[in-house]
Amino acid sequence: MTIDKILDAKGLACPMPIVKTRKAMNELNSGQVLEIHTTDKGAKNDLSAWAKSGGHELIKIDEENDVLKFWIKKG
Repeated sequence: MTIDKILDAKGLACPMPIVKTRKAMNELNSGQVLEIHTTDKGAKNDLSAWAKSGGHELIKIDEENDVLKFWIKKG
């Protein structure tokens, strides 16, 4: 998997991870992948729902040392 952009949203509370993700996704072309790092536990549900509603593909979610990592392909 090729990562086209990495977003560091660690330490931000809802809704900021979504706001920053939306802004970062607007800078990508269709088919490109955004990797997001966040410490907001609510982001698991929020980013999943946001990706689906926006027509994007949530490729993977991983958790490492209390940091959630998401990979979303722009639709």
